[in-house]
Amino acid sequence: MDKKIMIEKMNGALGLREEINEIIDNLYEKGLDNVCWLGIGGTYASAMQATVHMKEKTSLEVFYQNAAEYLTTGNKRITNRTLVIISSVTGNTKEIVQSVKKLNDMGVVVLGFIDNSSAELASMVTYCISYPENEQLKFFMVADRLMYLRGEFNDYEKFYQQMDEHFANDIVNIEVNADKFASDFAEKHHNDKIHYFVGAGNQWGATYSYAMCYWEEQHWLRTRPIEAGEFFHGMFEVVDKDTPVTVYVGEDTQRFLSERVAKFLPRICGNYTIIDSKDYELPGISEEYRGTLSPFVFHAINNRIDAHIEHLNRHPMSIRRYYRALEY
Repeated sequence: MDKKIMIEKMNGALGLREEINEIIDNLYEKGLDNVCWLGIGGTYASAMQATVHMKEKTSLEVFYQNAAEYLTTGNKRITNRTLVIISSVTGNTKEIVQSVKKLNDMGVVVLGFIDNSSAELASMVTYCISYPENEQLKFFMVADRLMYLRGEFNDYEKFYQQMDEHFANDIVNIEVNADKFASDFAEKHHNDKIHYFVGAGNQWGATYSYAMCYWEEQHWLRTRPIEAGEFFHGMFEVVDKDTPVTVYVGEDTQRFLSERVAKFLPRICGNYTIIDSKDYELPGISEEYRGTLSPFVFHAINNRIDAHIEHLNRHPMSIRRYYRALEY
């Protein structure tokens, strides 16, 4: 873990804000009816997070759409007055490429965060921004600018001043400070037969992604993500004293939903873990913004868990059995 490189990468992502703002300001001035966050797999999870981030703050219609589903059923809400936002690391995820072709035929504006600027997809979108990693941060910057332009985020300048000055250092320091916890967690759970992850609010999309895209796809460990609000409607009946359950307790408005699970688990389970973003400092960040940044705190902690599981299981996270290896 090279702190200097990590800080540079995160500040580099924050540095995209001027380019993002120029695009969003221009589109907003022309007028748009709604915003669709379109993705698949991990990018679909990020789309969930962006939608939750916006829906309680803005009257603008925002929704997330699975790309594979869009190709089969379409979505009448997507028109030539919709802004569609996508993200792709490789630029060749087939469901995303096919969806963008369909959107182009309809004259829909597509803003694409395409890490590989030479990929075909980069030339297909209306606007392309290329910079590696930090997908959620890019999405949140788009969302925040839209809400600022609509008069729904009056603290925009204050928030991003704090982000520019403190965010990168704070998040990287959380990775450092969480390493001992992550090592112990990995040692305890790296061979679990199944592990349940519970999240809510702006952490739900990331909880879904961490279970599916990290533990299942990259570590080959069986998991199930659970929305905290749904925990008491089925899933908790299979929990016993030995069931591995991890609950993410963030600081956004849905904190209560995760707290309720965290308070209940000790009554029936002896193998639970509570990860609470309140336990980690964010120097320079005002208290009222901590809820927005909770997913980034959890992501930093999860990064260290992944590193230790990868080492313990002697299984590089880059290896796949089937993904992009077989036709499907």
